[in-house]
Amino acid sequence: MTAETSVPGRPDLDLRRLAQFVAVVDAGGFTRAAALWHLSQQALSSAVRQLEKEIGADLLVRAGRQISLTPAGRTLLDEGRTLLAAAGTIAQHTRAAAQTRPDEFVVAHTPAIGNRDVYRLLEATIAHFSTTSFTVRQVFPADLVAGVHDGTVHLGLRRGVVPQDQLAATVARYDTVRIAVAATHPLARRRRVGVIDLATHPIVLWAPPGASHYSDFLINVCRRAGFEPRYRVTRVQGCPPEAAALTDDAVAFVTAAAGPALDGAVRVIDLDPPTLVPMQALWQPHTVSAVREAILHAEGVS
Repeated sequence: MTAETSVPGRPDLDLRRLAQFVAVVDAGGFTRAAALWHLSQQALSSAVRQLEKEIGADLLVRAGRQISLTPAGRTLLDEGRTLLAAAGTIAQHTRAAAQTRPDEFVVAHTPAIGNRDVYRLLEATIAHFSTTSFTVRQVFPADLVAGVHDGTVHLGLRRGVVPQDQLAATVARYDTVRIAVAATHPLARRRRVGVIDLATHPIVLWAPPGASHYSDFLINVCRRAGFEPRYRVTRVQGCPPEAAALTDDAVAFVTAAAGPALDGAVRVIDLDPPTLVPMQALWQPHTVSAVREAILHAEGVS
C-alpha cells in the first residue's frame, strides 16, 4: 500500500476512523461494529480501508467474516486506545475551560498508600490552585490503571515501580518504611527494629507476592536481610495501613510517623537500617496539566 503524501501540520491519523477501527476489533468483526456505529458494513469497511491507506500499512487480515490483526494493526490498537483516551481528556479540559465552574482534579491511590501521604504530596499544590477542586479516592491497582487510562483519574499513585506500556509514569517521591505492631506485641517497646528481627514474626501484605509490585518489594526487603518471611494477606482493605497490625495480628509495613497510632492501640517503629519505598505517579500520555506538573515539581520530580 502506498501512503498518501503528508500535508504539513495535518495529523496522520483520523481519530474518527481510528475509533471505528478499534470498534471493529473489539466487536470481532464489521457486522456488530457497523450496528453499534449505525453505519452500513460497506461504509465501515471503507473507513478502515481509508485508515490503512493513510497509515500506509495493512491493519487487518480479512477471511470472510473473520478478522485478525496484523503486527501493524496490533500496534495501532494498543497505542490508538491511549490516543483516543487522551483526545477525550483534551476535549473535556477544553469544555471545562469554557465554563465558570471550578476545575476538578482527581487523584486515586492504592490501599498501600495512606491519605496522609497523599495529602503531603498535594498540600502545596492545593494551596497554589485555589480555584481547583481536588478529589482523592482509594482504589485497587487494576481500577487505578483503568481510571488513569480512560481519563476519570488525572493522577494515579501506587507503591513500587511498575513498568508501564501505555501510561506515562515517574517516581513522585520516596517514603520511609516503618513497621506497625499492636501495642501488646513483643516488639512494641522497641524504639528501632532491625529487619532481621522480623524473621520470627508474621508480616501482613495487601496482595500476594507476584500480584503486587509493592508486596514483591517488601518480600525482597526481608530476603536481603537474610530470611524468607512468613506472610499473610490482609483480610481488611480500605482502612489505614496501620490497622493491619490489629486486624491481622501481624507486623505491617507502613509509612506513618514513628510513635503511637490509632489512639495508642498500635505502635509505629523505625526500621534499622532505614528503608525507602517509591511512590509511583501515573497519568495519561499526550496530555498537559498545570496541576499535575505542580504536584510533581513540588516533589522535585523532573
